[in-house]
Amino acid sequence: MADSLLVIYEKNKFLSTTEKLELLRNLSFNETNNLQKSIKFAEELILFSHQEKNYLYLYRGYIQKGNKLRLLGELKEALESYFKSLDAATKAKLPTGQGLAYSTIADVYSEFGNSKNAQIYYAKAVKILRKTNDTIGLASTLLNSGDAYINSGNLLLAKEKTEEAKTIFKQVHYESGEAYALGNLGMIYAKQGNDKQAEINITKAIKLLEKIEDYYPICVYLTYMSDIYLEKGNKTAALNYLINSLSLAKTHGLKKEISEANLKLSQLYDKLGKPKESLGHLQNHIIYRDSLKNLETVQKIADMRTDFEVSQKQAEVDLLSQQKKNQRIVVFATIIALGCIAFVAFGLYRRNKFVQKTNKIIDYERKRSDDLLRNILPESTAEELKVNGKVKAKRFQSVTVLFTDFHGFTHYAENLPPEKLVESVDFYFSKFDEIIEKYELEKIKTIGDAYMCAGGLPFPTEDHALKTVQAAIEIASFVEETRRLNAFNETSFEIRLGINSGPVVAGVVGTKKFAYDIWGDTVNIASRLESNSESGKINISESTYALVKDTFDCEYRGEIIVKNKGLMKMYFLNPVQVKKRITPAVSSLLQTTI
Repeated sequence: MADSLLVIYEKNKFLSTTEKLELLRNLSFNETNNLQKSIKFAEELILFSHQEKNYLYLYRGYIQKGNKLRLLGELKEALESYFKSLDAATKAKLPTGQGLAYSTIADVYSEFGNSKNAQIYYAKAVKILRKTNDTIGLASTLLNSGDAYINSGNLLLAKEKTEEAKTIFKQVHYESGEAYALGNLGMIYAKQGNDKQAEINITKAIKLLEKIEDYYPICVYLTYMSDIYLEKGNKTAALNYLINSLSLAKTHGLKKEISEANLKLSQLYDKLGKPKESLGHLQNHIIYRDSLKNLETVQKIADMRTDFEVSQKQAEVDLLSQQKKNQRIVVFATIIALGCIAFVAFGLYRRNKFVQKTNKIIDYERKRSDDLLRNILPESTAEELKVNGKVKAKRFQSVTVLFTDFHGFTHYAENLPPEKLVESVDFYFSKFDEIIEKYELEKIKTIGDAYMCAGGLPFPTEDHALKTVQAAIEIASFVEETRRLNAFNETSFEIRLGINSGPVVAGVVGTKKFAYDIWGDTVNIASRLESNSESGKINISESTYALVKDTFDCEYRGEIIVKNKGLMKMYFLNPVQVKKRITPAVSSLLQTTI
């Protein structure tokens, strides 16, 4: 959204004043990946609003700037921006703006730990917002006020504010707000010793959050509940909450939460007198913690190596110079020269041994870093990252994207121990990795039980569709064979597969925790094809069908309604009937740098 708005902003030179102000506000609001860029748009909105003396948009500009500064952890600067937004809202005679400004000021004071000031501004915000039509703003302020009372220990007022917020959220069908209110009520009940009611509210909150696929707060609520029960001495309940939090974090790939849950489990098992379990979770904590830092370390190691080699060369130059001086001294004092030569020779020997040993260590660490980088990124992308420190996005005119998903995975996840579930998924995904490597496909990522790969990148090929289809057939066959043999008993899954061909953009996002990914409508359609497939079936698009119809037999399904796409032609691939022998195609360089 932000990218689309930026194109409009840069190309359209004839925007009216109001259109330009609104466009800048939307640019700042929608730019969520680059907070500094969002702040820049907010500052431009503030400057332009000052020039036009438009206090409504001046208020909006300062609110947007404060929100992004707060996300960056710059609380002092955020507070200054919020006070300026309050002044602008007052001049604009905008009660809703005044109320929301007071609320954001209170939020910052609450984060500072200044409960007294926070409650003063929350009270002002609530008083104003009750006179407006902004029910969600009122409910959000009440919820945050209740959270501040939780932190200050005033549970009666915390419950009163949170209950009212929950009622309003429910009336306007604002599910995320209702979920947060239920979660906070659960924590209040837990602090009051009402364990049963606490669990009821937390469970309701989790169900709502799962419905809207907001998994991060679920992990946080579960971990927070564990802390509360641990304080009350109920170690069994604390342990169960932590185990559930870890399981959910693993299912949705939340590495930070996985690391934190493992650390807390390690500490809890240590208190329970179970050193073996404590050590296992501590090791897992370290693995996930380090996985968040390894890529950053790669570049640091490379820089250290360069600095070391430069210093070594300088040392060698200095040493040669010293040797020449010693040779001149020999003419005048043979005994002194021999002593110096012996001393220098001994120093050279020790230096040489040190250099050899250090170089071996550096080479070993460099190899480890290179292996790690190549395991995460395609080799050509990894090399570009090492040489240039960044990777340019590339457009591929024709690739084939494959999505897989286990049918009924949620049911299995609810009824199996987390360890057994993770072991099963690892069993399948390891085989998928082996299959796509055989057909020279590129693994993109896994999301829970979903597996995504693509053919035709990072090196374009003409036979990417054929290879991707062959890989899909082998994957489907492997899953069916595993299910038939019942190798994992209750954890043998059924699978859906979807394939689409078309153009994509590929590259590496960000400067830390690099991840190679692809974007474009082709990817979205492939995902929709998977969700519209059936168990054990390979569902392909019309574009993929055009590339493989001469080789594979396909069954036309008709036009099917696809979310956000309308009617689309789909085909089921018949893996049994192959029309002709498949021969490798010659690669062609199709990508262009964008």
